Amino acid sequence: MTHPIFALSLGFGGVILATQIAFSAPQCDTREAVTALLADRFGETRRAIGLAGDAAVMEVFASEVTGTWSITVTLPDGRMCLMASGSGYEAVTEGLPAKGERI
Repeated sequence: MTHPIFALSLGFGGVILATQIAFSAPQCDTREAVTALLADRFGETRRAIGLAGDAAVMEVFASEVTGTWSITVTLPDGRMCLMASGSGYEAVTEGLPAKGERI
C-alpha cells in the first residue's frame, strides 16, 4: 500500500474514532487485558498502527483464520478502548492508479 493512501485511510479512521469516543461509551480496560481478549477469544494480532489525534494511538487487530477484526484506541492514561469490530477481514495491498486515470 502506498504512503498517501495509507495516511488518508488512517486520518479518516482517526476522525471516525474521535467521533465514536465523543458520542458513545467504548469498552475500555488495560492494554494487556484488551490485547489478551482479542488474542484468546478471536486469535487477532496487531496488523496496523497510527496516531489518532494528538495523544491517542489507533491499532487494527485482525485474524485471517477467524476473519474477525477490531479497531482499538489507546488513550494517554494507558486505557485501551475497543472502538469497532467486525468480520470478513481480508488483507489487501493496492497500488495507485496511473496519473490521469479515473478511478
